[in-house]
Amino acid sequence: MATTSPPSSVVRLSQVLDLNAATPLANELLALRGQTLEVDASAVERLGAQCLQVLLSARATWEADGAAFALVSPSSEFESTLALLGAPLEQYFQPVELA
Repeated sequence: MATTSPPSSVVRLSQVLDLNAATPLANELLALRGQTLEVDASAVERLGAQCLQVLLSARATWEADGAAFALVSPSSEFESTLALLGAPLEQYFQPVELA
């Protein structure tokens, strides 16, 4: 009997991830819980602490569930804001470049 892997999903982050974006982002991610997830951060121009908290929580949730969570193509603005907020990319996410 063949085993099936969970479905894979991609979430494309908005250009602006501020306080107003935190709840919709959390809801979108929760709806995909249990699926292999790629979070595309290539378009992010502004990242607020609230959305960073949502992303860190999602990463921890996926890890606890044993599901794959990958951050793909982070923009330079995304990376620099992570560092500014004390959450360097390499420490909290394993970035993947899309081909």
